[in-house]
Amino acid sequence: MEGEGIMSTSQAVLQQLPFLRRYARALTGSQASGDAYVAATLESLIASPQVLESSSSSRVALYRLFTKIWSSVAVNGKSEASEPVLPPEQHLTQITPRPRQAFLLVALEGFSEEDAAEILDCDLATLRGLVEESGRELAAEIATDVLIIEDEPFIAMDIEALVESLGHNVIGIARTHAEALALAKKKRPGLILADIQLADGSSGLDAVNELLGTLEVPVIFITAFPERFLTGRRPEPAFLIAKPFQLAVVSAVISQALFFGRKARQRERPQSERQASL
Repeated sequence: MEGEGIMSTSQAVLQQLPFLRRYARALTGSQASGDAYVAATLESLIASPQVLESSSSSRVALYRLFTKIWSSVAVNGKSEASEPVLPPEQHLTQITPRPRQAFLLVALEGFSEEDAAEILDCDLATLRGLVEESGRELAAEIATDVLIIEDEPFIAMDIEALVESLGHNVIGIARTHAEALALAKKKRPGLILADIQLADGSSGLDAVNELLGTLEVPVIFITAFPERFLTGRRPEPAFLIAKPFQLAVVSAVISQALFFGRKARQRERPQSERQASL
């Protein structure tokens, strides 16, 4: 019986692992950084498996443990005495703050407000305040030109309406690999939303990989089979939306992709250029 309990616990964690990795990457903006936090969470879980019994569900307990690791000195490298697990350029000031965690738990991971509050160890009023604060911050993001690569007309229309409601400009909707390349070459988007498998047999993933050879732009992939791209093998999409999607999820991921894209560009700007802009 004890062995069965351990097996069921392991199965519960394995089922949630792809989604925890997605959440971690949305927080950090990078696969390597996100996976470092997930690895530390699993190590802690192996040492103390009973933590999965401390919350209303094993999924809530897993995310709650991840949140504690997220705030820990050992992983984020806050302490000079410890060697940071994350890449050195990922400083504490560039890690997603608490309001963004609350927003993603509700909008991206689909937790109820009650579960999200339990994960963040706060009451409902505080959780709602965090989500509202994040919403105000995300709404202030700089608008950009968006290229949509999607062959299903109704889905493309839904995405276009949402993108424009957030204040962005849709420069075009590409339905094939060739159309995507032509549009991007002509109008140079600031964000790409791409279906991975297009109806004519071409690949949105291939199109994006080709575009990234000449463009530096954040990309969000949309797929009906997210588990195929959350395997731990590299490279993986940093931002991934599952079909059928909720509009709130698309909104959250767009904001995160733009936020981390801007942070990356700021890090890469030459020091002299940053000084000249002051």
